[in-house]
Amino acid sequence: MAQPSARTVLGAQMFTVREFCKTIEGLRESLKKVAQIGYKAVQLSGGGPMDPKDIAAALEDNGLTVAGTHFGWDRFKNDLENLIAEHKLYKCKHLAIGGFFHNMEVKIDDIKRFIDDLTPIAARLAKEGMDFSYHNHNHELMKIDGKTILELLYEMAPPEVLKAEIDTYWIQAGGGDPAAWVRRYGSRMPMLHLKDMRMAPGREQRFAEIGEGNLNWEAILKEAKNAGIEWYLVEQDRCYDRDPFESLAISYRNLKAMGLS
Repeated sequence: MAQPSARTVLGAQMFTVREFCKTIEGLRESLKKVAQIGYKAVQLSGGGPMDPKDIAAALEDNGLTVAGTHFGWDRFKNDLENLIAEHKLYKCKHLAIGGFFHNMEVKIDDIKRFIDDLTPIAARLAKEGMDFSYHNHNHELMKIDGKTILELLYEMAPPEVLKAEIDTYWIQAGGGDPAAWVRRYGSRMPMLHLKDMRMAPGREQRFAEIGEGNLNWEAILKEAKNAGIEWYLVEQDRCYDRDPFESLAISYRNLKAMGLS
């Protein structure tokens, strides 16, 4: 198990406010609002095409650290050197993919092929002091011969090649126990996605602000603390009729009330 982190940083996953981040002006204003809520860090994801130098300047102007990023697999495979250069600008060492294995009947060979492709990429990132994490959805909890795709992925890839970025909502949506998954993989997890789930009329599962849904946050945060996870990233894929910045603010206040600093 990892030693408890010397610090815990609460960050906002910018995918939550992606519709406001299509231009550098929109991103700059969004970062300002996120910082005003109280967040000290962000994870970059879902924004429009922008000059990385402008992004870095906007982050510095708002006193925000980049905990990590999400980029598509194609960029890792075909544009790795530029990706590394961008992350040096952001002073960010945690790169992640937002998911894989979508809409496919996954076999063991598919997982092996992904890891084989990833291994030299992870080695190149490691030379720059960076690493690669896998962010899950619920489809990775489908089973192959009694084990979930996500289990197999982390069993077949060593921690130095693949880090974990567990998403609490999607683990729950896939029928798993988020606290148990954090306990199991916390030692290889630099970043944790905090996301709640509530029930709406018509038996609809909905994304919710942290503490406004049904996830067991006492257990999840206890396991995260025990594992020494440093970056706690709040994400809400949809905010429905609520302003996304208000949703981020509600989650921030509730997490602070739960003792997260």
